This record gives sequence, C-alpha cells and structure tokens, in this order.
Amino acid sequence: MRLDGVWLRYHRHGPWVLRQVDATIGPGEVAVVLGRNGAGKSTLLQLAAGVLRPSRGRVVDRPATVGWVPERFPADQPFTVGDYLAAMGRVAGLPGAAADRAVRHWVERLGLTRFSDVRLPQLSKGTAQKVGLAQALLRPPGLLVLDEPWEGLDAAARELVPEMIGEVLAGGGAVLVSDHRGETVRLPGARRWSVTDGTLAEEASSGGSAVAVVELAVPAAGLAVAVARLRADGHQILRVREPAVPPAAGSPAPAPAGGPGVEAPGESGVEALDESPAPGRSGASTVDADAGPPVRSGVSVVGADGGSPARSGASAVGADGGSPALPGASAVESDGGSPDVPGAPGVEAGAGSETPQAGAVRSGVTSEVTR
Repeated sequence: MRLDGVWLRYHRHGPWVLRQVDATIGPGEVAVVLGRNGAGKSTLLQLAAGVLRPSRGRVVDRPATVGWVPERFPADQPFTVGDYLAAMGRVAGLPGAAADRAVRHWVERLGLTRFSDVRLPQLSKGTAQKVGLAQALLRPPGLLVLDEPWEGLDAAARELVPEMIGEVLAGGGAVLVSDHRGETVRLPGARRWSVTDGTLAEEASSGGSAVAVVELAVPAAGLAVAVARLRADGHQILRVREPAVPPAAGSPAPAPAGGPGVEAPGESGVEALDESPAPGRSGASTVDADAGPPVRSGVSVVGADGGSPARSGASAVGADGGSPALPGASAVESDGGSPDVPGAPGVEAGAGSETPQAGAVRSGVTSEVTR
C-alpha cells in the first residue's frame, strides 16, 4: 500500500492536519506510528484504513480486506457481543458456518465467552476493546490498522496483541499501529513512522539486532537431538552444562567457597553467562527477551533491563546479576537483549513467537542459545 502525496484537512478552509505524506508499507511489514497527541497519528491511520479520504493525493494498492480497530471502540450500539460479531462476520463476507467458527475462535481466545449475551453499551472500555480486536480479525486482514490497541486491556490481553500482529505478518499481511504506552517494544524489527506538525518521516533503523540469551532444560537422553534441531533452526549454542548429580541422602551440603551467604559457582545449578554476547555470531535468530511473548515454566529469558518473565515457574536476572525470584530456577545474565468506519469498524476497505518450552521435566541439562 502506498500513500502518494497525501494531504488532509477536515474543513474546506480549515488547517491542514496532514501535508505531503509519502509512505509505503508492504506485505509482512509492521510500522509503528509515533507522535504527540494532536500531531495527526489517528488521522494517518484512518486514511490508511479507508475511513477517511485524502483532500489531495491518493492511497493506492490498499489490500481488499482491512481490519480497523479505533482507539475507542464505538460501543453505543444496540447489539449483544455475540450478535454484533456474527453480523460483522457477514459484513466481512464470511459464509454462515465460517463466520460462526471465526466468532467462536476469537470469543474464546480473547476471553469474551461470558459476555456473549451482554449488550455493547454495558461493557467496560477494556472489554469493548477486545470486541473491537475480534471483529477486525474475523477474516484474516491484508492490512491491520490498530490505533492504541493496548488501551484499557488487561495484562493477559495485552500479551495477545503482539501475538496476533505476528500472525497477520506471517500470513502476508501488513500492520500499522500507534502506541503511546511503549508497548511496541514488543514488536522487534518494526519500522518507525514519526508524525510531527502534519508531516511524516521514517526514523532511521538503530542498526543491529538485539540479542538475548535463552536457557532451556531438555532431557539428558534427548540432548543431541535437541542441540541438532536448534542449530538447524539457525540458533547459536553457547554452552551445554553436564547433568547435575544430586547429593546422597543425608549428606551435608558443602559450604560455599565464598563464605556464608555467598554461592560458589556451579553449586546450585546456577551458572552465569558472560555479559557480552560472543562476537561474530551473525545470522543467528534474535529474540527480544524483555518484550517477547510470555515465558513458560522451566525456561528463563533475560533482557538487558532484567524484565521478569510473564509466567510463574520462570525466573529472570538482569544485567546487574540480581538473584532470581523463584527458588530452583536457572539464572542467565546478559546485557545484549535488547472518525469510525461508516456503520462499524473492521469492514473491508473496498468494501510472539513464543519462546520454545522444554517438553519434559528439567534434568539439569541446559542449553543456552541466542536467537
């Protein structure tokens, strides 16, 4: 899709909100739209989605199916959640059975099941926002446009947004998203469009990919297969620890070498990596450990700022080497992670990776990889 010399003002003699905007976004690309309040971010997104038409210039090659989520979902409509989504499925061109399946899928995924018979005006802002997300994704969009999609969402739903964006990108769609909460750090590799005084500029890439260290526990018997599979997927294996031998029953625990309260290296299954990633490891897959998808039990992911994993059973240690929050978990130290559509939104325009989880009980054998 291309915005070609686009200008826009809301009234014939009013001020220009956007001036001479030229921008292109292709399949599989995501662009984050940044700028202060009133700069024209929402206007730009509505032009891209087809909600507004430019006063001058043109928008070309817009995909046939556009998912549009405004900052505030228009909940003042006399429908229940279930009836509204079913109607939006038909508007999106889905046949009856397919529309029912899509509605059921997104209602369950976004935790809307108990609200199916609730009327839209009775919903909280966060729940209404989930309905807005659901209607935009009933049919896989070629372009997904999100205006502050995290606003009002609960923690679980906020984690889902990058995941859904990733699925659209993987399906060959493009995504435009605005955000003032800083949530778009969860979208590594996104382009950054800055709107200032009605003009658009693309910020230069910072260059280089953030690198994180992920510690995985695998069964000792499957170690060779796991290492081979990780390498085949393009990951770098930093080190493999030997299985820890549990002390004999009744044997006193050895005293730490560093005195009371100091843990000797290698004595509790905790092993720290060097803070700098090994040089020359180009071509490795990268993972934004602080902003990535939720981490599951048994896997430790550490970012440069030491952000804690989102799920219980995992632990994180920041670059300053702080102790993990959960006993028995492994610690890794690293510094290198790092106006609405007429009728309703979401109609056709013309019309986190998840960190792998070890599949078995921890055996004391771990592989550290960088993505």
